[in-house]
This record gives sequence, C-alpha cells and structure tokens, in this order.
Amino acid sequence: MAVDGSLRYDIIDTPSDLETLAAALEQEPLLGIDLEADSMYHFQEKVCLIQLATAQRNVIIDTIAIRDLSPLKPVFRNPDIRKVFHGADYDVRSLYRDFEIRINALFDTQLACRFLGFKETGLEAVLKNLFGVTVDKKYQRKDWSLRPLPPGMLAYAASDVRYLLPLAQRLEAELAAKDRLSWVNEECRLLSKVRPSAADEGPLFLACKGAGRLDPRGLAVLENLLKLRRQLARRKDRPPFKVFNPDTLLALAASRPESLEALDQAGILSATQMERHGRDVVAAIQKALDVPASQLPRYPRQKQKTVPTVVSNRIQALRSWREAQARRLKIDPSLICSKATMGALAERRPLKAEDLADLNGLKQWQRKAFGKEILATLQKVR
Repeated sequence: MAVDGSLRYDIIDTPSDLETLAAALEQEPLLGIDLEADSMYHFQEKVCLIQLATAQRNVIIDTIAIRDLSPLKPVFRNPDIRKVFHGADYDVRSLYRDFEIRINALFDTQLACRFLGFKETGLEAVLKNLFGVTVDKKYQRKDWSLRPLPPGMLAYAASDVRYLLPLAQRLEAELAAKDRLSWVNEECRLLSKVRPSAADEGPLFLACKGAGRLDPRGLAVLENLLKLRRQLARRKDRPPFKVFNPDTLLALAASRPESLEALDQAGILSATQMERHGRDVVAAIQKALDVPASQLPRYPRQKQKTVPTVVSNRIQALRSWREAQARRLKIDPSLICSKATMGALAERRPLKAEDLADLNGLKQWQRKAFGKEILATLQKVR
C-alpha cells in the first residue's frame, strides 16, 4: 500500500493481484472509476492506468504491466454494481478499444451536473463548488506510459477518484428531488454503449478542419501531406500533431512550394522541420501537383435542403418552446431536444403520443416529460 498524506492506495501490477481485486470488487455496490492514457505522447494512444475507488479503498491498476484485464470484465458488466465516471465518453471508448470492456450501470457525474444546470461541469470546478476541494492538475498532461511513475503522479491519479462516490450520491439526491434522475439514467445507458470510431476509409483531409476552403489541387496536396505526417508519426511513435500541426499543413497546401528553396522562403516550417522533413514535404507536394485534373479530389458538400415554410415555422415554434423550458428548468436547451430532433419532429408532425415512439433521436424520458407539450406545440402550426 502506498500512502500520500491522508490518501492511501494499492497498486495492482500482477495478474494474481488483479484476480484477487476483481473478486473483491464483485461485492461492492459502487465503484468510482477514472483512467489515464498517453495520447499526448504516442502515435497509438493506450490506457496506462485505471483508478478505482470503493467506499473503503483506492486502487491503481497498472495496465502497462497487465494488458489482460479479463478478470475485470464481469465487474464492469455486472448491473448490480454502479460505476461512477466523470465525463465518461472517452473512458468508455478507451476501455472497449484496449480491453473490450463493456459497461453496465454507468453513472456520469458530469452529465448529472449538466442536468442540474451547473454552469461549470469540469471535475475540478464541481469539487471546489460542492466540497470546497481544490484539485491539483499539474500532472494532467504528463506521459502516463512512463515507468516507473513517480509517487507524485501516482498520488494524483489516485486522488482523481477519491471524491467520485460522495459526489455521485449528492448529485443523485438532487436529481431525484427535481424528478430528473430517470432522465440521467437513460442518458447514461446510452452513453455506456458508445464505441470508438472505425478506422477512416475515406480521405484524411475530411478530418482536417479548414480543408473545405481549399480548391481540388490544394486538397490533393493536403492529402499527401497528411499521409506523410501519419507515416512519420508512426515511425517516430509520436502524435501526428507533434510532427506537423494542422495549420502548417493547410498553409503548405495553399502555397504549394515546389522546391526546397521555395519551401524555405515560405517560412512555414521551422528550421528543424526543414532539416528533417523538407525533402519529403517537397516530394509530397510535387506528387500532388502531378495528379491529372480529372483525378483531383473534391470536398463533399451537402446540398442545402429546401425547407418548406410550414416546416420552418414548426421548427421555430419548437425552438421557442424549448427555450422556455430551458429557462424554467435552468438547463442547457440542447438537453431538452436537439436541433436534429426538432427538425425531424417538424417534418413528420406527429399527431398523437404513439407517433413519437418511433421517432429517432427522441428519447424515452423526453417523450414522457415533454411529449404532450411537443404535440401541442406542433398542432398550433398548420
């Protein structure tokens, strides 16, 4: 057991210790969970630590030392064990990506804060506001794949989960008092099913913000530069943005220097980048400039859909209703009904409650809490 001030935590770094831990966790009703990854330092990010908190103990699982987390899978699947995260989306995706861990009975305290109308929902702000606790975030962007980890980083990791259980209990009580707990529970069930995005099969430029401003030749240059960046990042085991940032590649795609001299004069790359990668950059640009015009990529643009006046009027009526509800409940309007869902409602104009049941995007809690008002709002606009 490690001790840092008043915080005690166990480090689990062997398969046998993990099996013992998993058996003990099966008896727990509540688990606070967080993880640390290394996305800022490596090409392929991975989970490096999983922190767990029960009512009696704090645990850090070293997932660099133990890559097989099979003993934990039944714990995460167990619907009788509440798993408390803060901002669970990234964690759910990462646990599935690295370990195929599926989560049942998830409770996201950040989501709960949003449904309670908190203006700031980051864990640091929430803990300070509710418990007067100041969280030191100096290790937040460190490389968690390093081994051995210094005591300060381990203590930081353990402290990230120590308040999750009392926080969840307080937020659940407030949600229940406002009759919104079922809303959050449904949202959490949906959140527990998110998965990592599949490997992109389309052009890399589709994921580059600002690419839509380039002409087809510029897109061809950008695509080649993005491919070069990915190759270099993989070889160096670094995140792509640490090889070339997106603004650099966009500037190169717009100016298209065709020689080392022109590249140097453009002043887009640093001296180090020029020395290490200048020739490769020029080669990538020249290759794109040789692509026949008929084979140049085009940025996919959605045709602007013509919205009938009556549908537009219904959307406006729903928006006004949503804003009024948001003010009454003191929560973000997007939680009540998304723009896409309002558009679908306006187009279909359901007439009765049964018509809402099969409308994609409208959740069960929304139908129950607001269904009658939605139907009444739509009926006012012919």
